[in-house]
Amino acid sequence: MKLLVVEPLEAEIMQWLESRHEVRFAPELALDPRALRQALYNVRAMIAPPSAPVDAQTLHSAPLLRAIGRVSAGLENIDLDACARAGVEVVRSLTATAQAEAEFMIGALLSMLRRVPVVGTDGLLVGRELGSATVGLIGMPPAARSMSALLAAFGSKVVGYDPSLHASDGVWERWKVQPLPLRELLERCDAVCVQLSYFSRYHGLLGERFLPHCKPNQVIVCTAHSGLFDDAALARELAGGRIAAAWFDSLEPGALDPGRPLAGISTLQVTPCVASTTRESRLRSAWAVARRIDELIAAAPATPREFRPTEPGVPTDLADGPASP
Repeated sequence: MKLLVVEPLEAEIMQWLESRHEVRFAPELALDPRALRQALYNVRAMIAPPSAPVDAQTLHSAPLLRAIGRVSAGLENIDLDACARAGVEVVRSLTATAQAEAEFMIGALLSMLRRVPVVGTDGLLVGRELGSATVGLIGMPPAARSMSALLAAFGSKVVGYDPSLHASDGVWERWKVQPLPLRELLERCDAVCVQLSYFSRYHGLLGERFLPHCKPNQVIVCTAHSGLFDDAALARELAGGRIAAAWFDSLEPGALDPGRPLAGISTLQVTPCVASTTRESRLRSAWAVARRIDELIAAAPATPREFRPTEPGVPTDLADGPASP
């Protein structure tokens, strides 16, 4: 068998794959690791959801496997080092969800700026307009390009910070974002969108060193890993009102438990990882993954691979194409 599909896909994509390859659709394997390992023995590629674990043990059970596709944005439950050692390509699309994430952040900003009022010049409590705001983008993933375009339509001024991009990098000019140091960005912005890719070296980056310098009444929306924030510092600035409101698309488990710094803060809103998931983004991502899987199956010989150490690799990030073959 060439392809095992464990994650439900749109009917048109399944039909396209089935017209080109021998396909088994078995979503029940996502919750049965032992059965999944048994099913992989003669499989050359798999499309798997986050609930299906892919580790070294799984890969040892799949001597013909050449590729693992992931339609959703994250890489939960995939051991990238083990995949690199085994010569298995991890196929996903980063750009497919960019528009969905940008629209989510725009909606969150509009909501917070209106429903969390500030004191106007006449002493009355009033909302604010996004078009009059300076918006800071912390992190420059593909969604930042979409954000910049949408914010320009509102008339917002857009500035940004990314520790991996030098201020002279051409991406700033192409995406029409003014680069700033992190502290200056926080001091100047009425609203901040945090999209920075998480690495352990960035844990707690937004903490005591920077958050006390936020512009008063700033609002923050975060679609990145919440570990970028120091919980105690964030709670202090939210409770004190310097940060008027914050919206996180996910928080680490237990972050809102009684006794934790963020527990009971009314100006903090949390949604369950919905920013990147729309009907359209899933379709774009699924087509990108399906096309790449098709290429790899066609190119790879159906012979057992050697399981030997190599340097950890980087998963393939695909540009999304049109939503039909």
